[in-house]
Amino acid sequence: MNLHEYQAKELLRQFDLPLLKGKAYVNDLKTIEKDLNELPGPPWVVKSQIHAGGRGAGHFKKPFNDKGGVQVIQDKTQVPVIANSMLGNILITKQTGADGKKVNRLFIEEGCKIEREFYLGLLIDRTNSQLMLMLSSAGGMNIEDVAEKNPEKIHINHFPDLTEINLPKNLEKQLELNPSQFEELLSISRKLVRAFKSLDASTIEINPLVLDSQGHFVLLDAKLILDDNALFRHPELKNLKDISEENPLEYEASQNDMNYVKLDGSIGCMVNGAGLAMATMDIIKQFGEEPANFLDLGGTANKERAIKGFKIIQSDPNVRSVLINIFGGIIHCDMIASGIVEAIKELDFTLPIAVRFQGTNAAQGRDIINQSSSNVISIDGLTEAAKKAVELAQ
Repeated sequence: MNLHEYQAKELLRQFDLPLLKGKAYVNDLKTIEKDLNELPGPPWVVKSQIHAGGRGAGHFKKPFNDKGGVQVIQDKTQVPVIANSMLGNILITKQTGADGKKVNRLFIEEGCKIEREFYLGLLIDRTNSQLMLMLSSAGGMNIEDVAEKNPEKIHINHFPDLTEINLPKNLEKQLELNPSQFEELLSISRKLVRAFKSLDASTIEINPLVLDSQGHFVLLDAKLILDDNALFRHPELKNLKDISEENPLEYEASQNDMNYVKLDGSIGCMVNGAGLAMATMDIIKQFGEEPANFLDLGGTANKERAIKGFKIIQSDPNVRSVLINIFGGIIHCDMIASGIVEAIKELDFTLPIAVRFQGTNAAQGRDIINQSSSNVISIDGLTEAAKKAVELAQ
């Protein structure tokens, strides 16, 4: 689950990390002038809150100046003016695409005099199943760009034992820190690891982590992604999800315990199993078309799930045909086939459908499909079924 910057900072504040004072606003700015009297400044920083990077370098659909979605302001009277111009506007960044994202939330924070900028990132290295800390003296930049152009500036450390968090002493020289600053960095790293573990995070990114004019570290920005699979341990955090930032179809699927990702193609996919779904999308591409979605019904591909899956696919106007690829195991293919037929009738689903069954009672499942609606055809092999779905989309 992706969080906004202000939400991430509020959670990280619990771990005694060096953060600046700020105030978040959702949809209205009624208290902004009163709040500014309690917020240290100048300067003040007005930050658009959207789930996308590159906010500072972005631009607004309705331009009011050329300073992007994160603006440093010296004149207190201009803070409400800039904030009102941002709120409700569409912010376009390298990560949002041309359509941009509507700014429904703002975060106004006290300013900070920056002497140096660093990057700090925590994530799981899946190649060795260990927590990995990335540090770089090239803060404030996209870390992928740093890795491509200046890989020597990225320092990677693995932590096989989360009870012993240490940094190699040579980092002090490589990052050009004095001994006191290095100890401060080590303390911040340990606290962030504790936060990562306590919150069941999948990513923590501080970019930039800055040294202020007093020579102390401050977390100037914060990105925090929580592991969706661990949210059952943190029911109090579920309300932090900003539904307005979610794709409506993806959100609907998640509410029904299905995995759906909207793509740009024309072949709707309905599959039980993530690996099988990936293989299905690959073979569609082999025949020159693009999948319209990733949709994993999960292990219980029954009538109810089929109905929900068809509704989601039907909501995408780009879909011209559907490929259903099912492996029958605990749930037999004939039971799934009956559910599909009933779902098609109940929804009056008219798009052409190619169905491929494999596994328990696959032959019976094919018979049920072939004796049903005229817009559904059952095909034995995946290659042939994918080829047929592509033909039906023409």
